Amino acid sequence: MWQSSPPGSIYDYVRVASFSIGPDGLIEQWSRRAAGLFGIAAHQAVGRDPVEAFMPSEFRRDGHHRVTEILDGKEWTGLVPFVVPGEDGTHGLAEIYVMPTRTESGARAALCIVVDVRALRHIETDLAASQAIFGQSPFGFVLFGTDFTVVRANKRFATIFGGTADDHRGRSVDDYLGPPEAARLSATLKRVLETGRSVTDLQIVGTAPGGAGRRHWSINLYRVHGGAGNPIGVAGLATDVTRSHVAAREADSARRNLALLNEAGARIGNSLDLETTARDLLDVAVPGFCDLASVDLYQGLLTGEEAPPGSGASFGQEAGGSAELRRVAFASAVSDSLPATTGGHGPGTATPALGSVHRFPFRSPGAMALRLGRVQDVPATEGGLVQCTLAVPMVAHDTVVGLVQFSRTKGSEPFGERDRALATELAARAAVCIDNARLYRREHERALILQRSLLPPGDPEAAGLDIACRYLPGNTATEVGGDWFDVIELPGHRTALVVGDVMGRGLRAAVAMGELRTAVRTLALLDLEPAEVLSALDEVARGLGTPGGGTPNDRFGGGGGAQWLSRAAHKSREADLAEVYLATCVYAVYDPVTRRCTFANAGHLPPMVVEPGAPAVMLDVPPGMPLGVGGEPFEEVEVELKEGALLALYTDGLVESRDHPLDEGLEAFRRVLTEPARPLEDVCDHVLTALDTRHGEDDIALLMARIQGLPADAVGDWPLPREPRSVGRARELARTQLNGWGLGDLVDTTELLVSELVTNALRYGEGEIRLRLLRDRTLVCEVWDAGLVQPRRRRARDTDEGGRGLQLVGLLSAAWGSRRTPRGKTVWFELPLPDGEPAPEPTVEQLLSMF
Repeated sequence: MWQSSPPGSIYDYVRVASFSIGPDGLIEQWSRRAAGLFGIAAHQAVGRDPVEAFMPSEFRRDGHHRVTEILDGKEWTGLVPFVVPGEDGTHGLAEIYVMPTRTESGARAALCIVVDVRALRHIETDLAASQAIFGQSPFGFVLFGTDFTVVRANKRFATIFGGTADDHRGRSVDDYLGPPEAARLSATLKRVLETGRSVTDLQIVGTAPGGAGRRHWSINLYRVHGGAGNPIGVAGLATDVTRSHVAAREADSARRNLALLNEAGARIGNSLDLETTARDLLDVAVPGFCDLASVDLYQGLLTGEEAPPGSGASFGQEAGGSAELRRVAFASAVSDSLPATTGGHGPGTATPALGSVHRFPFRSPGAMALRLGRVQDVPATEGGLVQCTLAVPMVAHDTVVGLVQFSRTKGSEPFGERDRALATELAARAAVCIDNARLYRREHERALILQRSLLPPGDPEAAGLDIACRYLPGNTATEVGGDWFDVIELPGHRTALVVGDVMGRGLRAAVAMGELRTAVRTLALLDLEPAEVLSALDEVARGLGTPGGGTPNDRFGGGGGAQWLSRAAHKSREADLAEVYLATCVYAVYDPVTRRCTFANAGHLPPMVVEPGAPAVMLDVPPGMPLGVGGEPFEEVEVELKEGALLALYTDGLVESRDHPLDEGLEAFRRVLTEPARPLEDVCDHVLTALDTRHGEDDIALLMARIQGLPADAVGDWPLPREPRSVGRARELARTQLNGWGLGDLVDTTELLVSELVTNALRYGEGEIRLRLLRDRTLVCEVWDAGLVQPRRRRARDTDEGGRGLQLVGLLSAAWGSRRTPRGKTVWFELPLPDGEPAPEPTVEQLLSMF
């Protein structure tokens, strides 16, 4: 078929020209391309010597020689220099093919075909470069024709998709990609061909032939034009970016994991409640990490059992499987009605309900995870929603506290190694918080036991007093603090009332408070004066703040320059070991016979008293220095209280707050202390309700006592002259008084013991003797004398005629003792009131113990 050569054909690039030489050696024909190549028009060239027409002068001699050879019939091919038109004498190089011919008359002539050597070199260079780029490129290179089939592909493309490069000619995108991706690439190729706008970094996902995993390619597309500028197809440059995609995905996963861990650190462990901590864990994990999750904790952990993991039924594994666990938390991003997992029990096993107690079968993944302390994969049930599950033991300090299970549903990405590591980390963080909560709860319970054991149970009873008390710890989370109060029965139906406040809060303050309270009780039983009790207690408080519990004098000596230097030299070392215990305390002793109360104060707030028909007043008791400071004596104040008066001892938490100064708090307390005749419980409630205590800032202790002195007919008090007949007189007075009180059952015992005490007072004492009987909840007998020597109980020898009196007193009485008084000493004994049953007789062993 005849057709014209389209523009941009190979002839345009090669620039082939022709001319002919006649028998006379002159140009007969001159083509257009020759005119373009040499820059000589046809009318200028025809009839001229070709050598003279376009060859440089220095080459013309050789050129004439060649023309002669040609006209002699010799065929010749060679390179001929020529003057390039318009380039200022620049020489070009033409390759001429000379073919001898004959005219009609038989004369010799020649046809010359001319090619511009520069154009050939350009074409060769372009072809070589194109072939190098296309063939040696490390990227897949493909050229699609206008019908979107492959026109050409390089070796790299063939390496990825198989076969040789020629095998891919004629294929379409449907031969390489699945329907969705193939349709997307075809639409992009069509758009590039139509618009000419290039597309860069087109992400395509597919599977290479023979490959198992999905691959990711980045494709750049651009339209390709022919020599005349018309589109001839679309070129594509494809790069395998699977590794980059995987790295980016891993980086995203790492960022997500770090974000999850950061969120876990912020949210998990804000509560000391075990179940709340478990729910916080699932709030972080679902849906950020998984679709379903559950937490099981050991039942023994929740019930407070102390058995360590691996022993007993609380935490360890039993022969039939795991120990009992309780499902304490469950979360789902799919549906709240769906079960979390198979529960680590294995396929076909029912999932435990939230709050239920269950066991894992021995060989189940859950039991294996708990037993080995390692993550286990839980097989998915066939046809179920869950695709994969991790059973992760919750381990803290080598202690397994429970099991958390993370599940992903079908359609989600399966768990990888990074996910397993993250699951382990999340479970470990929650386990540490849960273990801390367990330890806190244990210590909290112990602190509560300590605190409550150190406070009087209920409202204590005392002779001549109606008592009510309140204790509110400042830290409602631990419920322990340093405030305390106490009611101590003393001989003679007297009562010691104590309120103290150790500076600080929490368990440390509670321990110090317990030590001081024990010391107060011990000192009170010695029946010391209030000021002496506080002086001794001050020494105890200073000893608590030193290593080994010794007093400062024990450590540094009694004084002097050497001791002071020693103390200075050890100051730095001791500061690291010592804890300073400072406390305030008010100690009062009330005598119901005289209704007199003796106060001593160690830096505490003054007692408050309200008498019937009068406003409340603060007693003027010298404040003194706090316990633990030392160096200052304590003073005593004795106050006579009216019948029905109300005495209030309290700590600063009741009247002091950040919102108002202490003076305002004391004045508010004084105003609310009204109507002392009201029941004491109501008065306590009214005080706590009316005052703005800001409970939670500090501990509050409140001890209130209504004065009810012993009736006059419950007291028998007689002086006795210092003479032997006073012994009989004492027995007679005691017998008469007891019969008058209707205590005839106690007459014999009382007479015997009174005679023993009066006899001792006559024999070993000094000055006037006084006998006093007190009847309240028990019968108390006291014998006073002016002697300072305290009685001492001893074991008499078999040959001794005396020395058994105090042994007899100790044997027949409920309690006995002696105490110092401002004018001598008092020896006393106490007998329980008869309850209708005959008093037990001493046994033979008891009687023989006196000998």
